[in-house]
Amino acid sequence: MINQQIQIYNTLTRTKEKFAPLNPPFVGLYVCGPTVYSDVHLGNCRTFISFDLICRYLKFIGFKVRYVRNITDAGHLEGDRDEGDDKFAKKAKLEQVEPMEIVQKYTVGFHDVMRTFNTMPPSIEPTATGHICEQIEMTKKIIANGYAYVVNGTVYFDVEKYNKEFLYGQLTNRKLEELLEGTRELDGQDEKRGRLDFALWINAKPEHIMRWPSPWGWGFPGWHIECSAMSSKYLGDAIDIHGGGMDLQATHHTNEIAQSQACNHQAPVKYWMHTNMLTVNGVRMSKSAGNGFLPDELFTGNHPLLEKGYSPMAVRFFMMQTHYRSTLDFSNAALQAAEKGFERLMAAYNTLQNLTPSAASSFDLNQLKQKCYDAMNDDFNAPILLAQLFDGVKIINSVNDGKEKISAADLDEMQKLFSGFIFDVLGLAADSNASAANDDTLSTVMSLVIDIRKDAKTKKDFSTSDKIRDDLAKAKITLKDTKDGTEWKLEK
Repeated sequence: MINQQIQIYNTLTRTKEKFAPLNPPFVGLYVCGPTVYSDVHLGNCRTFISFDLICRYLKFIGFKVRYVRNITDAGHLEGDRDEGDDKFAKKAKLEQVEPMEIVQKYTVGFHDVMRTFNTMPPSIEPTATGHICEQIEMTKKIIANGYAYVVNGTVYFDVEKYNKEFLYGQLTNRKLEELLEGTRELDGQDEKRGRLDFALWINAKPEHIMRWPSPWGWGFPGWHIECSAMSSKYLGDAIDIHGGGMDLQATHHTNEIAQSQACNHQAPVKYWMHTNMLTVNGVRMSKSAGNGFLPDELFTGNHPLLEKGYSPMAVRFFMMQTHYRSTLDFSNAALQAAEKGFERLMAAYNTLQNLTPSAASSFDLNQLKQKCYDAMNDDFNAPILLAQLFDGVKIINSVNDGKEKISAADLDEMQKLFSGFIFDVLGLAADSNASAANDDTLSTVMSLVIDIRKDAKTKKDFSTSDKIRDDLAKAKITLKDTKDGTEWKLEK
């Protein structure tokens, strides 16, 4: 019997806690999605791939998951202080198109990238512009509860008043006094009462393109209110898991907690989970540092920092080698090592399908199986899971070489184990870049070449046999002689 007790790291308490969803097992998972005014960057990709893994595993062990991932397509200003230009409107003016054309273009691009990385689509993908009414209603409740005020058509959340009853900085474990020290003093032109106050609804200037009618005049929603409104609509006032990148903790998620609690009089989330940042050769990835690259650049190698292109599945495998809460460092050496590791894992899976069973096994499969589940039950620890699978790879190769034995029943179980964790949980897939290796024409040619080499060896013409092997190696095709014949593999 496999133990399925999940221990999940909760950002709010900074401890691992036993994950206890409703009974029957239902999990509400909300992840802050992309702001679609530009191409999706790798930091976003890492977050969504990490939560794809989490969603996949929960489903794999029998939970019914409602996965909600929003699209931010309105109200995202230049900074977290609710000032500057709306980025959608700004880009629309530059390109002389409607803002929703910008939204559509980059939403389609985001979905294309997610499909390339083999992520599952969410159960629901709501948009900010599609939930203006919900955001207005939530803002009205917060005002009625005494935690917000209106100035010239803009609604501000009163952080200091809220903090008298609740701990505003609980998610980042900081007191209000510490947070105030890092903000500038209000000048006489500022409408806000407090330095940390943030906008729930923003009064729109006449030239503002994206705006809607509200009880406070024409305007548009603040950035933070959208997630609170949409998560509560689709997952209730207290959802199981809420996640996103760690850069969202200090402001966006902190403000989400405050406005949701002020509205509904209860903590909005049981478990907060956050993915860590990306670095490149030890330096934080960013446009300003010149070390940020888009997924297409990573796939094609069209970037000064890349020695070559890397397939989407090799990149996904690379991301799985680091726990979602740890910093992930990109380098050509690390990516190339991951590429080889992915190929080795997939080769072992293919070998597993063709093993010949024996009367009994010479190893304990249940022990390997338990370790795989234990890894994922320990806060979704994909790196440890991969380590256990590679222990399984050693067993597979040993059985293939005749050094170990596997029973028919264990062979069936091991095939299910590897298929389940490689494809269903880790979300890996056969690499499209290696499709030539499975091409019917190449397979036919290789069968002919192997037959010619076999005939040469039978005639003791070892010089011809060796030449065939060596010339194929130059063409990145590796031959391996086994007791069952000769296998071949196309290297990258």
